[in-house]
Amino acid sequence: MGRGKIVIRRIDNSTNRQVTFSKRRSGLLKKAKELSILCDAEVGLVVFSSTGRLYDFCNTNMKAVIDRYTRAKEEQQPVVNATSEIKLWQREAASLRQQLHNLQESHKQLMGEELSGLGVTDLQGLENRLEMSLRSIKTRKDHLLRGEIEELHRKGSLIHQENMELYRRVNVMTQQKVELCRQLQSCEARGAMDATKSCTTPYNFCIVQDANTPADLELSRSQEKEGEHIKTGAPELGFQLS
Repeated sequence: MGRGKIVIRRIDNSTNRQVTFSKRRSGLLKKAKELSILCDAEVGLVVFSSTGRLYDFCNTNMKAVIDRYTRAKEEQQPVVNATSEIKLWQREAASLRQQLHNLQESHKQLMGEELSGLGVTDLQGLENRLEMSLRSIKTRKDHLLRGEIEELHRKGSLIHQENMELYRRVNVMTQQKVELCRQLQSCEARGAMDATKSCTTPYNFCIVQDANTPADLELSRSQEKEGEHIKTGAPELGFQLS
């Protein structure tokens, strides 16, 4: 009668666990030795017990076996990574193709095409989607229109302010022009008066009367030198210019 199968799980009883570890460790080391002899294989076996005790077996050199194992893993790693990456991208491409197919079918249905395979429920759902899309489109359009109107109002306000500023500047310039014209007219009038005065004869007559002497008139010109007098044979007349 053969032995019954046991459940492979951790043995809770520490004594039984230690006995099982000892038996199976011995069998594992024996199998490793037989494998190396029978198959001419390079075998390295390392076992740590639950208490931290080391058990190992190697038919050649443990360090050489570990170095060879490290190099082999490094050489195999890029191949494994490349294979995994290829499979990953293949799955991603298949998923994207399926999504593209679903989107194309949905687009055609939204455009009113290929509706023969849809039932009443599917058609009702499609109609609801179209109504929701239409409401979203109208809401977005209204939002954009309100924004454009507000922008136009803002620009109109700025233009109005600029017009008011230009109107104020025109008024200031008009007032300045009127003031300049008034000043110019005043200057022209003053110049005309000065010209009129310069054209008159610069003479000043002074009559000197004396009871004991005859009347004398003294004449003097501003252009003549000081002390010069013009005498005539007539009674003395003096013209004095002041």
